[in-house]
Amino acid sequence: MRVKSSAIAHRSVAVDGGPEAGGSRPVPAEPRPADAGTLPSGAGAAVPRTRAGGTLQAALGVTAFSLTFPATAWGLESFGPFSLVAVRSVLAAVIAGSCLLALRVRPPARRHWAGLAVVAAGVVLGFPLLTTLALRTSTTAHAAVVVGLLPLTTALFSALRMGTRPSRTFWTAALAGAAAVIAFTVTQSGGALTAADLYLFAALLVCAAGYTEGGRLARVMPGWQVIGWALVLCLPLSVAGALLALSHEPVQLSAHGVAGLLWVAAGSQFLGLVVWYRGMAAIGIPKASQLQLAQPLLTLVWSVLLLGEQLTPAAPLTAAAVLVCIAVTQRSSA
Repeated sequence: MRVKSSAIAHRSVAVDGGPEAGGSRPVPAEPRPADAGTLPSGAGAAVPRTRAGGTLQAALGVTAFSLTFPATAWGLESFGPFSLVAVRSVLAAVIAGSCLLALRVRPPARRHWAGLAVVAAGVVLGFPLLTTLALRTSTTAHAAVVVGLLPLTTALFSALRMGTRPSRTFWTAALAGAAAVIAFTVTQSGGALTAADLYLFAALLVCAAGYTEGGRLARVMPGWQVIGWALVLCLPLSVAGALLALSHEPVQLSAHGVAGLLWVAAGSQFLGLVVWYRGMAAIGIPKASQLQLAQPLLTLVWSVLLLGEQLTPAAPLTAAAVLVCIAVTQRSSA
């Protein structure tokens, strides 16, 4: 598969085999001004040229996301939930805005701003806020497993939004992976539905919408610009929210709290989403989303190493089942 960033060339790009691409039909690249700016060579300005490269970048995004819940738990040691979400958004927007300014990237075309607003509402504000509220009363392990349903939710949103038609084998494997995640959740929580679970289920919906729209936009502009402009779009609201929240919620700075804030701002909110959107643009939204089946298991490992939480014997069995499902979805035709 070969995809070139619209920031590099004005020619049409051929997107091969992605379910949302409809085969190898050329997709017109969005014209970009000569001074629109691109990332330096080696920094990942272009969409990955091969499926292997796209899979690797999506996997790096998943790894970054797997640290989000433990980092959030650390951040909550120093900040209130609203302060943590608002400040992380401000810091991430400053990083993204600095990159956009340094590279003299012009604002996206007007037709893309509605999609960027969906990304901002779902990924920049909605998901971080809802999951942070959930983590006040839920363990990171429990939250990670519930959010393990995100790949299936994202694939469903992709089918509705972009008319994708994954194969029956793909859906069978995806549903099997989701069933494994649900079974693990039930074993961990005893089947009880809590307020934290409701926050997490709502987070699934808004994040899946943001991922789908971001993956679509990443086919016509570099992925780092998708999340960059979404963060900048939220900056006025984030700054106002940070000032209001910090004036009402106590702040007790600690090494863990600061480290957690810095990771969720730079790692989860910006760098992780950069490689994630690039990976989705390269291999397709449904297939990239299935890589996230591994995310809750990675988070469980970080929860043990960083937070001292205990794993149950069911974790290795769930890991094996999930990895099998990932392998099937990656090999199935879309």
